[in-house]
Amino acid sequence: MEYAPQASLPATPPGGRTAGVDWAGADHAACVVDATGAVVTRFTVQHTDAGLRDLVRRLREAGACEVAIERGDGPVVEALLAAALTVVVISPNQVKNLRSRYGSAGRKDDRFDAYVLADTLRTDRARLRPLIPDTAPTATLRATVRARRDLVAHRVALCNQLRAHLKTAFPGVVGLFADLDSPISLAFLSRFDCQDRADWLSERRLAAWLKGVGYCGRKTPAALLTHLKAAPRGATGHDGAARAHITRALLNVLTSLTEQIKTLEAQIAEQLALHADAHIFTSLPRSGVVRAARLLAEIGDCRARFPDPSSLACLAGVAPATRQSGKHKAVGFRWAVNKQLRDAVCDFAADSRHANPWAAKLYADAIARGKDHPHATRILARAWLYVIWHCWQDTAAYDPAKHRALQALLQQDQTAAA
Repeated sequence: MEYAPQASLPATPPGGRTAGVDWAGADHAACVVDATGAVVTRFTVQHTDAGLRDLVRRLREAGACEVAIERGDGPVVEALLAAALTVVVISPNQVKNLRSRYGSAGRKDDRFDAYVLADTLRTDRARLRPLIPDTAPTATLRATVRARRDLVAHRVALCNQLRAHLKTAFPGVVGLFADLDSPISLAFLSRFDCQDRADWLSERRLAAWLKGVGYCGRKTPAALLTHLKAAPRGATGHDGAARAHITRALLNVLTSLTEQIKTLEAQIAEQLALHADAHIFTSLPRSGVVRAARLLAEIGDCRARFPDPSSLACLAGVAPATRQSGKHKAVGFRWAVNKQLRDAVCDFAADSRHANPWAAKLYADAIARGKDHPHATRILARAWLYVIWHCWQDTAAYDPAKHRALQALLQQDQTAAA
């Protein structure tokens, strides 16, 4: 298969001028330089709708058609792209290192950084690539899956806080059910939030309550009651009542978080179903809905952004970084990556080995070579990205029958069994 062409900048900037915008919370510093690197204009605009319109107007008046900036999303980038200006992203780490090109002080100054961005866009054009935005459905899906991810992180932190509180206030409920934030566990805590109320339970009463809430029955009422009585007793009396208030407060927030996560998951399912590339990512083994949506949202739908599989693997942080000087060569962990993409890819890869023999063998071989679980997962994720990239470029669903490495492995297993 031929790799996709990579978008590039023209050899010289249109009009001979380039601009840099240093993004900030309240205002943004801008600088425009000419073909010799001399400053044409400098100005600052407020982070308001009127300010962003003023930014676009003044850049056009200065003759700048290309703008360098440190991030590739947000209102500023959207305003620049809407005005048909070419946007080039230069990461903050690169800008930090580029400051030494213009002086040894290494100072952080918004106006100076805007100049560094503009001049780097003028001098380093061969290494830079214009930002090609994803479609609106992909951007919306990305915002939704990232919001869900943040809420899940909050839920985990709050669940840990509740568990730590219960170990003192009501130890019996910790470990009573499989997960502290499961529906049955939250329902139990809502009804029995302290030791005094749990003491009222008998096996018969507990069985009746479990039947009323539709418990699946993985543990018998007798086993649950034994767990409650075997645990250290929690706080009782006035102290128990006071601690129960804390339990209810944490429980209410945890319940609300869980409900909002479910709401976002419903939105994700709807947005994914309407996306043109949904069939590609939902066809992957054990991708599910949320996992497929995360992969789609983080990879995007702009094929020109990743002209080959290795560029996608590098951005995802699953390809090692090689450092070589003279006879010394070191291969290490890649830090400058899209962490959201890496998390999505590694999460998929780690679970895919339970449903795909090829993935299971790659993971097992890495473990046999002495790699730990995270390293083995990244090795598997890198291999998967080569498969995903080809499916993505061809807009074709993953078909195990066309996966030659998988079919070769299955053929070997059949031959060995015969």
